[in-house]
Amino acid sequence: MARKQGSHSDITGPRVRAAALKLFAAHGFAAVSMRQIAAEVGVQAGALYLYTPDKQTLLSDLLETHMGEVLSAWQAELPRIEARGGGPEAGLDAFARFHIRFHLARPQAVFISYMELRNLTPENFAKLEAMRKQYEDGLEQILIEGKARGLFDVSDTKLTTLALISMLNGVLTWYKPEGRLSLDRVESIYADMVSKSVRAQERSAQIA
Repeated sequence: MARKQGSHSDITGPRVRAAALKLFAAHGFAAVSMRQIAAEVGVQAGALYLYTPDKQTLLSDLLETHMGEVLSAWQAELPRIEARGGGPEAGLDAFARFHIRFHLARPQAVFISYMELRNLTPENFAKLEAMRKQYEDGLEQILIEGKARGLFDVSDTKLTTLALISMLNGVLTWYKPEGRLSLDRVESIYADMVSKSVRAQERSAQIA
């Protein structure tokens, strides 16, 4: 099937992914058909298969792209942390602020990243889980280093990693830009809560 005039892969491909993201977030993966995605883009249903072999591949691509962007953006933060003196305390503060700021800007991608995991094939799920673990490992390494230096009191770094990410994700369910608190203020409050939740008692006493 020939492409429509002006329907190039570098234009229509992103539009297909954007339409799928919007519809999956609004209605759920299972309820959305390829025909609905095509209608959202404004192309014939058959034309979608020039850009993706099937709906499962679309979902997998969306989730992997999102996690790839998360990992790249976090890596870009690391030199800034080092420039501020580095260390696990600075790293933990930066992670908390980064996680909130980055994910609030991408509500649809975040929503399907958690709600549609069950619809991935085992192979695609394994790839995404490896990427998510890489992100989680970044936070866990901060906790491990802080514990080794006596700065953090953490019984289980893996469990604490998951608990902290879960707490930070909570912001995504209620924050509104027009609300009482600015994004900067929310970041600061949550970064402080994260720090206090793992800070060693001796360290807390010194700061107090």
